[in-house]
Amino acid sequence: MMKKIVLGISGGVSVLIFLILLLIINHMGSNQLSQQAAQRWSSEGGASQVSCFFSVNSGMTENSIIEFEHTIDSALADASVILESENAGARLWADAYSADGRITIASERANLSADAIGIGGDFFLFHPETLLYGSYFSGNDLMQDYCILDEDAAWQLFGSSNVAGMTVSIGGVPHVVAGVIHREDGRLAEAAGLDATLVYVSYQTLTQYGKSNGINHYEIVMPDPVSDFAYKFIKDKLGADEKNVEVVENTSRYSLLSRLKLLGGFGTRSMNGKAVIYPFWENIARGYEDILTLLTLLELLFLAYPVALAMVFFILWWRHKGWTFKDVWNWLKDKAERLAEKLRAHRGVGDSAEEKALKKERREEKRAEKKEKRRKKKQLDDLGYLDEYDRPKKKSKWKH
Repeated sequence: MMKKIVLGISGGVSVLIFLILLLIINHMGSNQLSQQAAQRWSSEGGASQVSCFFSVNSGMTENSIIEFEHTIDSALADASVILESENAGARLWADAYSADGRITIASERANLSADAIGIGGDFFLFHPETLLYGSYFSGNDLMQDYCILDEDAAWQLFGSSNVAGMTVSIGGVPHVVAGVIHREDGRLAEAAGLDATLVYVSYQTLTQYGKSNGINHYEIVMPDPVSDFAYKFIKDKLGADEKNVEVVENTSRYSLLSRLKLLGGFGTRSMNGKAVIYPFWENIARGYEDILTLLTLLELLFLAYPVALAMVFFILWWRHKGWTFKDVWNWLKDKAERLAEKLRAHRGVGDSAEEKALKKERREEKRAEKKEKRRKKKQLDDLGYLDEYDRPKKKSKWKH
């Protein structure tokens, strides 16, 4: 009995740890804002976020992206997806592209050479960095003379972080500091590439006044009328050579199915035959994928133990049960007959009085037979003629 109690407690603890791991996994996955654009775009679901990462030799240009954008609306129309909104500014989809590089920024106080991201489109829709002061800007703005500094860059240029609205010079051209952000820190973020000062400028500013590596990131959020519609459409129509592009479906990358697939191919996870350099946000996302996959493995192990324990208890209980399938069948059949009689009586139709009396007599005979069978079995047990497998067990012994 003590052994059963100990096993039961250990199984309960295992279930508790499983639930805690489940909550941790869900919390960590939902905190990755760069992977949640589809949820922010459509709270009702039915949208998909897809990211594309290009090699330096991919040849992706702004014109290539514009040509691709022209095919999106017609593809959605062919899939019977139309815009139903009274809001004049409503859109079915949004996208952004970006390039990494370096740029030199000057203020009256200092000059700074820093890593830079040149953005086009709605970049900050996909990457809502933590704003300390000011606001974001869009790569779709008519004027492209804005920039966003991280806190370190603001201190180096102005000796303060509250500098939104102030002016810096890039390539001799004045640019307005639209906002100041907090750069993500921590071991994972630093390993992903956020180990140095970072600024955001327009793609035009980076290409004209800085050193650009070309467009190497493209992101889109759009309706997904059927599973993988957006992913397959972008992969087929973007026009990049498959060897020079990596396409990622962000919306479901932290789902249980995706984690199980990653667990199955964990040995080949880090192998990449493409000349693609991931930006810091994708490196962070991939790092969390690895962490969540390992937590999922632990989660499955802690779930397997109570499941196996429950199966063992069920087998033991089954071997010592005091009834058979025939008893269950007869009990169910009796219940069904009683229910049918009640329904017939309620509808005012049914058997004759003689038939009802005959059925009642049969039921009473069956009950008497069962009662007599139990009495004889108990009498044999009292006389010691039943072995431990035939002897009926008292229900109180199996209560927890």
